[in-house]
Amino acid sequence: MTTRNTRAAQIAQTLADRIVSGQLAPGARLRQDHVAEEFGASHVPVREAFRRLEAQGLAISEPRRGVRVASFDLSEVREVAEMRAALEALALRNSAQHLTKAILDAAEEATREGETAKDVRSWEDANRRFHKLILDPCGMPRLLAAIDDLHMASARFLFTAWRSGWEPGTDQDHRAILAALRKSETDEAATILSRHVRRIGRKPIRSASGGTRDAFAIIG
Repeated sequence: MTTRNTRAAQIAQTLADRIVSGQLAPGARLRQDHVAEEFGASHVPVREAFRRLEAQGLAISEPRRGVRVASFDLSEVREVAEMRAALEALALRNSAQHLTKAILDAAEEATREGETAKDVRSWEDANRRFHKLILDPCGMPRLLAAIDDLHMASARFLFTAWRSGWEPGTDQDHRAILAALRKSETDEAATILSRHVRRIGRKPIRSASGGTRDAFAIIG
């Protein structure tokens, strides 16, 4: 990877983290000159970083308006949920035979951490770790890269809706998935996982104008 591409990747990752966490709100303008100045970079890697964000669905380029943080609605949340359901079930069917007791025990520990999480960020971290533990052994890097991008989108939806007021609970789906995997019931585990990642929660949040609007997030 060239120095320019490495620089572009670093800039893109930093901006992606800000978008996912909600530091950069939907509709916020990404000014090329401001970003270049902040990172001490030329406009070339910044433009490449913007293209990477667009490819991830985190930014959008609009004629005469420049590049902005992409907004999203319920239809996009549902699309990501359906894609995750299909791809994660495929990954699980290919990873199941490689799942050891140690991996399943680690996934169970991640579930327990999620159930006692004090805030949504801690829950999301534990939840993502659970999914990675049971899916990564599939040995299909392109599939896993696509799933990682979808998890990034899921995190963005989640942090937008649940910046506060998060209440953890027992994750019956995770426990049912693990129980099925421990009994080598792969199809059952994949079916539960597919249903699990289709779960969409709704929460009213206050808008910048002082009103309220419904925000939707994948909570599986």
